[in-house]
Amino acid sequence: ARKKRTPEESSGKYHKETFDKISDRKREKIIKISTVEFAEKGFNGANVNVIANKSGISIGSMYNYFSSKEHLFLTVVDEGYKLLEEAFAGADLANGDIFQKLETIIRVAQKHSRSHPQFVQLYQDITTESLAHLSARLSRKIENISAVFYRHYLKEAKVQGLVDPTIDDHVASFCIDNIIVLMQFSYTSEYYKERLLTFIGEDALEDDERVIRGMMDFIRRAIGVRK
Repeated sequence: ARKKRTPEESSGKYHKETFDKISDRKREKIIKISTVEFAEKGFNGANVNVIANKSGISIGSMYNYFSSKEHLFLTVVDEGYKLLEEAFAGADLANGDIFQKLETIIRVAQKHSRSHPQFVQLYQDITTESLAHLSARLSRKIENISAVFYRHYLKEAKVQGLVDPTIDDHVASFCIDNIIVLMQFSYTSEYYKERLLTFIGEDALEDDERVIRGMMDFIRRAIGVRK
């Protein structure tokens, strides 16, 4: 049976109304400390008591703001999603061809990963089997926009004669997104950092332009019109 939605979830939020009523400073402090705790220890290892103590509030107050540890985690993930949305809102995706748009996306994703590594670590935690019960709803929210965006511009680029008309838009968008996601993980996870260094070279973390050029060259050759 499907789990019954709480009043907060029905309103599109994961926290209670009481959390909206506290000061911005206090709210931001709780989110910041929660982000660090979840990013460093993962959902299962994070301790709500530790978060409450470091935030300077009682555990009772914490549960007055959030129904559960899961709702606290989802609120933090939602904040990370908003930051990513803001980053892309400031990017120029209205002009240029598909390859210029993809390069812009890669640059924004790369910069965001370096600026907010803990939120990327949370995203990585969501992909584990231990959080499978959260994956479906979070994946739809986070991935749907990207999937629609890539497919739209692939179709447009085919009409413009820039992309191979025989490629499958759905598979191509999936592959492009995977490349970008793995790049993000490579700046935030020690395991993926080592993979980056192994495959690209010891200077990979210091040479962002080389990574971007290499990714774009690969994408152009993979989906571009064959001459």
